[in-house]
Amino acid sequence: MTTTTSPRGRRRAPTRIERAAGRAAALQRPRVILALLLLLALTCVMLLDGYLRAEVGGDERVRTGAASDQVPDSVLNGGPILTFQGGTATTVSVPDKTIALTFDDGPDPTWTPQVLKILKEYDVPATFFLVGSMVSRHPDIVRTMVRQGNEVGVHTFTHVDLSYQSESRIRREMEQTQLALAGAAGITTTLFRAPYSSETDAIDDYSWPVYQKLGKEGYTSVFVDTDSDDWKRPGVSKIVQWATPKGTKGASVLFHDAGGERSQTIAALPQYIKKMRAKGYTFTTVSGVLAKQNTQNTQNTRNARTATAPGGPGANTATGLQAAHHKATGVTLYEGKALIAAVAVAEWTVPALSMGLVIVGVAVMGRFGMMLILARRHHRQRNRRRFSWGPPVTRPVSVIVPAYNEKECIASTLRSLAASTHPIEIIVVDDGSTDGTAEIAESLGLPNVRVLRQQNAGKPAALNNGVRNARHDIVVMMDGDTVFEPDTVRQLVQPFADPRVGAVAGNAKVGNRDTVIGAWQHIEYVMGFNLDRRMYDLLGCMPTIPGAIGAFRRDAVLQVGGMSEDTLAEDTDITIALHRAGWRVVYQEHARAWTEAPGSLGQLWSQRYRWSYGTMQALWKHRKSLTDRGPSGRFGRIGMPLVVLFQVVTPVFAPLIDVFTLYSMVFIDFRAALLAWLAVLGIQLVCAAYAFRLDREKYRYLLMMPLQQLAYRQMMYLVLIHSCVTALTGGRLRWQKLKRTGEVGTPAGAG
Repeated sequence: MTTTTSPRGRRRAPTRIERAAGRAAALQRPRVILALLLLLALTCVMLLDGYLRAEVGGDERVRTGAASDQVPDSVLNGGPILTFQGGTATTVSVPDKTIALTFDDGPDPTWTPQVLKILKEYDVPATFFLVGSMVSRHPDIVRTMVRQGNEVGVHTFTHVDLSYQSESRIRREMEQTQLALAGAAGITTTLFRAPYSSETDAIDDYSWPVYQKLGKEGYTSVFVDTDSDDWKRPGVSKIVQWATPKGTKGASVLFHDAGGERSQTIAALPQYIKKMRAKGYTFTTVSGVLAKQNTQNTQNTRNARTATAPGGPGANTATGLQAAHHKATGVTLYEGKALIAAVAVAEWTVPALSMGLVIVGVAVMGRFGMMLILARRHHRQRNRRRFSWGPPVTRPVSVIVPAYNEKECIASTLRSLAASTHPIEIIVVDDGSTDGTAEIAESLGLPNVRVLRQQNAGKPAALNNGVRNARHDIVVMMDGDTVFEPDTVRQLVQPFADPRVGAVAGNAKVGNRDTVIGAWQHIEYVMGFNLDRRMYDLLGCMPTIPGAIGAFRRDAVLQVGGMSEDTLAEDTDITIALHRAGWRVVYQEHARAWTEAPGSLGQLWSQRYRWSYGTMQALWKHRKSLTDRGPSGRFGRIGMPLVVLFQVVTPVFAPLIDVFTLYSMVFIDFRAALLAWLAVLGIQLVCAAYAFRLDREKYRYLLMMPLQQLAYRQMMYLVLIHSCVTALTGGRLRWQKLKRTGEVGTPAGAG
């Protein structure tokens, strides 16, 4: 535990408040870290999903026309199977009347199962060269494929031309595909087919070193003798014709079970199998071809008579057909399963987020439209010459100023109240200040000012103390750092001429708006808070009366139990409670208060963290309003969903629009993503400009809005995530005091 040095040099134990603040800070650090880890995890999931779809790290280059001077002629003119047994390049041809049926680019969830069904129906084995990213996304298809007796090979992880890639990228493409196979089917394989490869005579001086390197690592590279060219979709008859080898020659035949629309392949495959069997051909896997070749070489050496194995000519045991497979064990198996699990999370998370963003995007656009329409209606309604709340309210009111260590601001606050054009009594409730706040208030010698002292108990307790000691039936509540204009109180209390009105929200303005952080908050206050309040006023579900400026009927406050200490957002809590009690809550735009907004990112984080967490607490506290009848139920079924959607759900997802936009700019289509982001920004600028017009603010601050969207909104997202984590972990926070500078000394102009 830390101690503090006194002016005389002696060290004293920290006070109760200092100890509580220290404990609160210690508790919040892990939650901040967890919030950042959640954002990092989301970023990793997006990058993984992009990598699987070749959006991240994709390389579409394909080499053509390169020389092949360094490739041995025996390879260029050899068979379609290339091995490096003993370190020497050797090619193997497919025996006569034998078809090694191969498929590239899968697995595909639409076409591969149909191919497997046909192969099973005709009892034909095949070799599938699989793309690792597709394996990790569709592991169940691979399991079925292997269980059915087919053989699999590596076709890289992201389907890139390896002749362009570095050694580390080649190693990564191979290892990741093997991990995907291990996680999907519990195997690894020694077969490899390079993307964009064809016959062996297409090997060039750039790809040859790749085949050599992989050969030394034990891979068998597989090419084709006969290409069906089914990817061109030439028609079923052409596919069958082009896949048929000349005479009785054996062949490694290429089809595709993925990479595009493959209905012609599905239609051609049964016809092809029946045609080749009618010509006396048998079907086998690549390992089956190698087994036949080894058997034939052994028999020729011994000059022995070839024996036909049970099951017909060319038949092999399951082990022989899948000889390239090896059981995955140990670290490889567990890493493979982890990869499959991670991909499953990414496959679910990113589409879900995308759908969520679409919904949020529609909601945000709908909110903007609704705000513009209702704000205009509110402004016109409340500013008509004939509009009146009723007989003017001229009776005195009580102004309650809760103060804790407000020595920088309290004098300006009280002097602004002393200049009020409406009769008031001022009650300063000093909440255990240690900086002489109460003494400063008393020393000013202002009329009608009472200072009440209490032990530090928090803002709600201070407000309740003020309400109990108020002499008048209307109480105005404000913060100790806020400055009122002379006409503010008079404007604020006029709606109480309507006996249905229980509370009034004023127009809070940022006084210290000349800094970047201040300008950002100024935009937020004018557009986000005040424009929202106009909308909520007409809908009859105002969620929050700002702590900086609000007025209440004293009886209404006492009726709902006063300012509650159950939440950190006592202003939201009391507002919802008044709605549920049947009182009307309205917004008075002409009652302006100038408040000192947080001047640093740390203070801003603390304030908004308290706000967002407190709002969640208040919503949870009043959740029963969703099923109540009467005024409570009306707020629960109208106000509650709007607050949850616009103050919790939308702020969580809205910043992700920027993340997805950045992702799209870097990995997909920069121009399209930039135009989409600018379009959304343009709509927000229109709304902000209209809000500034209604509040008669100068438009120059809107120049900060693009930067606000890039930086400020991301911080608000992290704050809200932090609040959600705190709520889920059951954390509790104390009311926090922000450092004040006293910058808002006198009411600023609207500019």
